[in-house]
Amino acid sequence: MTVIRGATTIAEDSADEIRSAVKELLEQIENMNSIRRDEILSIVFSSTSDIHSYYPAKAAREAGFESCSLFSAQEPEIEGGLGLCIRVMLFVEKNIPPRHVYLRGARLLRKDLSGKMNIAIDGPAGSGKSTIAKLLAKDYHILYLDTGAMYRACALKALRSGVDPDNEAQVCDLMRTLALNVEYADGCQRTLLDGTDVSDELRTPEVSMAASSISRHECVRSKMVEKQREIAAKLSCVLDGRDIGTCVLPDADFKFFLTASPDVRAARRFDEMTAKGYRVDFEELRREIMRRDEQDSTRAIAPLRPANDAVIIDTSRLSVAEVLAAIKQKMQEKI
Repeated sequence: MTVIRGATTIAEDSADEIRSAVKELLEQIENMNSIRRDEILSIVFSSTSDIHSYYPAKAAREAGFESCSLFSAQEPEIEGGLGLCIRVMLFVEKNIPPRHVYLRGARLLRKDLSGKMNIAIDGPAGSGKSTIAKLLAKDYHILYLDTGAMYRACALKALRSGVDPDNEAQVCDLMRTLALNVEYADGCQRTLLDGTDVSDELRTPEVSMAASSISRHECVRSKMVEKQREIAAKLSCVLDGRDIGTCVLPDADFKFFLTASPDVRAARRFDEMTAKGYRVDFEELRREIMRRDEQDSTRAIAPLRPANDAVIIDTSRLSVAEVLAAIKQKMQEKI
């Protein structure tokens, strides 16, 4: 017999959160250990005292783990302990080298897994990298650093100052006086330009195109990369962009490259822009995305391309949940 351990955390004490977390944890344990459900003799759960809304054992049965006995217990309250945590032990009838699985914030329970880690997620516009990066950072209780927002802030500064984003000399002069800071409030990054929060002004099509142009200049990249590396050297974080795994953090622990067809990416951006109240033309947006792909992939400095050791995921036909699950699976395999 083999005993396999695992743990995960939930964002809040709700039935839906518990169902989702338990299903994800058990399926990861199954996949990592190549076990069938009829080989599981019993599953024993324990949950921290701040979890009341649903029994993990019931969530396991609803997830299809019906052929084995299931137990749930509540742990005593421990001051300073990890909260909203669900632990599990699977008793399997065959003898195998166990691969234990610790997901989300539960990585903190394992000293061998809880050291600083950096995750690089690259890809073209509309591939879903920013959405996935934010969710991944939230699940693993680590920092999400929006690198694109930093370049967009540089572009916004150029537009406000009447500087041509393609004019390298003017841009480099602008960078010498650039006052750019990043702050975090309520789990979100706020980007400050000249002391003013400009976070909500950085996603317009005009700023997007200017950011693609301005990011080609070495003086801009040097300033931004230096700041990003300083942050990543101190903290576990997720960074997304176009050259994180190839240039910014070539030694990142985990590297992913997300892609999707131009039509799918244009549709996603169209929905995003119209939801925010912008009036955009789909065909023009599609042409803009293709122009930006060409510009980003052919630029001389840090072109858009997957790192040699990056995992490439086509998100065209995948939901956000499916992409997130695929990335977590690959991370767990490497761990």
